[in-house]
Amino acid sequence: MGKGVSHGWVFINTFNSEMATPGALEGKPPMEVAASQKEMDLLHVIHWKKAEQLLAAGTIQTKNIKGMRVIMMDEAVKQGILYNIPEPKSPHGSDVSPDGRFIVVSGKLDPHVTIFSFDKIMKAIEAKNFEGKDAFGIPILKFNAVVEAQVELGLGPLHSEFDDKGYAYTSMFLDSAIVKWSLDKPAGGEKPWSLLDSLSVHYNTGHLCVAGGDTSKPNGKYLVSLNKWSLDRALPVGPLHPQNLQLIDITGPKMKLLSDTPVVGEPHYAVMAKAEIFKPWTVYPEIGYNPLTRTKSKFATDPGKERIERKGKDVHVYMTVIRSRFIPDRIDLKQGDNVHLHITNLDRAEDATHGFALSSHNINLSIDPAASADVDFVADRSGVFPFYCSEFCSALHMEMMGYMTVAKAP
Repeated sequence: MGKGVSHGWVFINTFNSEMATPGALEGKPPMEVAASQKEMDLLHVIHWKKAEQLLAAGTIQTKNIKGMRVIMMDEAVKQGILYNIPEPKSPHGSDVSPDGRFIVVSGKLDPHVTIFSFDKIMKAIEAKNFEGKDAFGIPILKFNAVVEAQVELGLGPLHSEFDDKGYAYTSMFLDSAIVKWSLDKPAGGEKPWSLLDSLSVHYNTGHLCVAGGDTSKPNGKYLVSLNKWSLDRALPVGPLHPQNLQLIDITGPKMKLLSDTPVVGEPHYAVMAKAEIFKPWTVYPEIGYNPLTRTKSKFATDPGKERIERKGKDVHVYMTVIRSRFIPDRIDLKQGDNVHLHITNLDRAEDATHGFALSSHNINLSIDPAASADVDFVADRSGVFPFYCSEFCSALHMEMMGYMTVAKAP
């Protein structure tokens, strides 16, 4: 998303401008080959703010697709809200500088980061400085008309974030490194658009995260490298190794590695922000709160008012949970019933989350303190089916269970 001078615009990487399709068994080249034939891919440049204004004024044509108004591609081109820019091959990042003046694109198959100037993009659009159109009729701005600089960083650049001193940091997947480079006005007086430092990380870093590094006001003290591999960084306990996060100090001229943190699950995009900006609820403000509507649920159940109501084949179960019981803890049904469970967590203690698991019907709910949850299903087979709390909640957590009985249809 643009910011500052580029607010109102969005910049979206695309790859496979070849529009290759898979088919290895039919003799087609593998996708990684077929999708890497051309020299450039295409960056979509979209003026969403103008689209919003045209929609409000009713001066742009839309098509209704399943209840949603859609601006079709030819109309977007006609109205001047959609453009393309050639970008480095297999792009993996489109990152906007804090002041919004530059868009930094990393192509995994190019050792450079390419910096586009928003001001030059605007001038090229005004002058209609195009080199043609793509297969869908979208005009392509001339690369040399909009590029500001290219900085050679190494192998496999992916994503870039920024600090508050005029420096950028880019993750290098193949080099397994974080590199620091200067924007046009670095605080230390270094040469603009220059590689300044490289720090090895372990291993195969994908995303990176600077404190506030993708906002208009970065904090610029710490960086986290979100690495895909760990190899020798953690005790192996089987073929599947953890991934590895590494905390890096970026306050000085040289980056310093501070610590490793193994995690399970591939780390991807993340945001780091000051704790002081968060004002979280630790318990919802009233019993029976619906987190989606941010109001008290109309199905919220007060203690002592638990019940099961049948209306033909529709059965509504108004249930409460509290350490360490379900009420009701037995639900008697008939095969074919449409069941509507309304569950209210009566606990108001912080972190007193309860679960409701009916594994036979692939249901598992997590219900935070004072929250309500609803789920619908069909009692499609007869039998006795246990349900239980799937969030550890108390010393008697294992005893927090009940049964759903379903009588066979006559």
